[in-house]
Amino acid sequence: MTRILTDNEFVVSFQERAGLVADGVAGPATIAVLDRLMPVTRKRVSQAGIDLIHSFESLRLDAYPDPGSSNGLPVTIGWGSTRDENGHPIKLGDRWTKERADARFADDLSDDEQVVARLAPVTTQGQFDALVSFQYNTGALAKSTLLKRHNAGDYAGAADQFARWVFNDGKRLRGLERRRTAERALYEGKS
Repeated sequence: MTRILTDNEFVVSFQERAGLVADGVAGPATIAVLDRLMPVTRKRVSQAGIDLIHSFESLRLDAYPDPGSSNGLPVTIGWGSTRDENGHPIKLGDRWTKERADARFADDLSDDEQVVARLAPVTTQGQFDALVSFQYNTGALAKSTLLKRHNAGDYAGAADQFARWVFNDGKRLRGLERRRTAERALYEGKS
């Protein structure tokens, strides 16, 4: 019969096998051994996902108002960035270099990859890429029915949800329709 170990017993057993002081405390030495034995691999957006985002967030080095909103907000620059590296909103008149835009894109993308990995831990690469693109554009994955359906394993229902996110200030936008169609195709493994 297999005996179930308590958390403390498991840590002590692990520490003994790793040649550590077996005190039952998962402190820095224990964590360091765990990190060496089980490195955390982080899911990353594939080139197809990056290409999709870049195709809809074309590079612009001069700040511009959101063309789909009635008040022009948020002001955008680079690869669709609405905030600078210090978290300040972009202002009309701001100008960036391509290097700064690329660096900000990499930071924004990394943040969104982490959000998606945390909220939707089970994904195919295409699903992950599509969800990161959606998060990058909307910032709304956490509260979406799309996420709820995905996490319930209703992938067809989740795919159907992309088409609901095509409005800005109550107006249906053709650019958002094209983006959501492309995200859905990537999500479904069809692109």
